[in-house]
Amino acid sequence: MYNKIIKLIIAIGIFAYAVYQFSEGNIGNGIMYILLSSIFVFLYFKNEFILLAFLRLRKQDFDGAKKWLNKIKNPESALVKKQQGYYNYLHGIMVSQSNMNEAEKYFKKAISLGLSMSHDLAMAKLNLAGIAFSKRRKQEAQKLLSEAQKLDKQGMLADQIKMMKQNMKRAVGPNQHYGAGASLRAQKRRGK
Repeated sequence: MYNKIIKLIIAIGIFAYAVYQFSEGNIGNGIMYILLSSIFVFLYFKNEFILLAFLRLRKQDFDGAKKWLNKIKNPESALVKKQQGYYNYLHGIMVSQSNMNEAEKYFKKAISLGLSMSHDLAMAKLNLAGIAFSKRRKQEAQKLLSEAQKLDKQGMLADQIKMMKQNMKRAVGPNQHYGAGASLRAQKRRGK
């Protein structure tokens, strides 16, 4: 895997050679080299291993996605800020199946680094809301859930948000009713 700076240097070098080809009269070669340099510029902004991990994740192949993400040895030097966000987002999705504490850490880091797509940000906040709710942090879960609902402009997560709200309403009820007694039988014995 190339460092992000090396990708730009390669793109600039290929572009310079394309200009040289234009000056020599080889228009076709120049166009081909410009297209080739644009691939390296694209890979500067969209990391190839993250794209391959997304493809594996789309097929529900968590092991394959993890394999591609593990090829990124040093995310801070190899990825731009938004790519680091997606790197942590993908790790959070994969780890959420087994370790919620670690998944929470990855999702929070992904949100702080930033995600370019609003539905990805909504998904990260929805997952964080589920984790917070399972840890009995109801107010934080409601706040994250409302933020996720605002970010989900296309309604792709509407069903999941609705289901999460219903689960939160069911769990809101008190565990014990104070003062009224436990059952009708107990109330009859007391003469009420």
